Amino acid sequence: MRQLQPDLWETEVESPFPGLTTHAYLYQREQGNVLFYNTSNQVELAQFSRLGGLTYQFLSHRDEVGASLVVIRERFEAKLGIHFKDQDALLDLIQPDLVFTDRQFLLDDVEVIPTPGHTAGSVCFLVHSISGKRYLFTGDTLYLSDRGWQPGMLSFSNQSELTDSLCLLETLQPDLALSSAFSGQHGVEVVSEGWAERVQQALVTLKALA
Repeated sequence: MRQLQPDLWETEVESPFPGLTTHAYLYQREQGNVLFYNTSNQVELAQFSRLGGLTYQFLSHRDEVGASLVVIRERFEAKLGIHFKDQDALLDLIQPDLVFTDRQFLLDDVEVIPTPGHTAGSVCFLVHSISGKRYLFTGDTLYLSDRGWQPGMLSFSNQSELTDSLCLLETLQPDLALSSAFSGQHGVEVVSEGWAERVQQALVTLKALA
């Protein structure tokens, strides 16, 4: 794993299927560590143990569902969270412990922000770190590529909902933005300034797809 911040770690890259690359991220906190997204790398699970284990695992949307969720639950007894509109993707695999609905602080320092569009139950997470920095986990609502931040618009996505969600993300001011899937060298970017401009460009790209 790679340490990004004193309380934030990035897992090794995985490719669940050709053309898709992903990372998961471990957020360390005294009240219990949080894993954002998902990983099936067994070596990473051992790293999680050394870093204090997992108390929560939060999924940004249905594409992160996999058998590794069961492994993580059994090993760490981590509470699994997903938006109610995507929870059917879990089927008989595993039951969620937490079901997201509206925008809320699920934990004192983790804000759940529903951002439908890529999927009906897509959500982003805004972490307010004890360091004073804000980490925005964009899932696939926005993903990082060599051409910058791109809208997560696929054949099954809802363009109108995704437009509204990007307009919401444009109002945030993260210090670090981290996507689930990515198509460039990395899925994370330090954002010192210009976040709104990055999202506006994604909106231009999305509009051109109409």
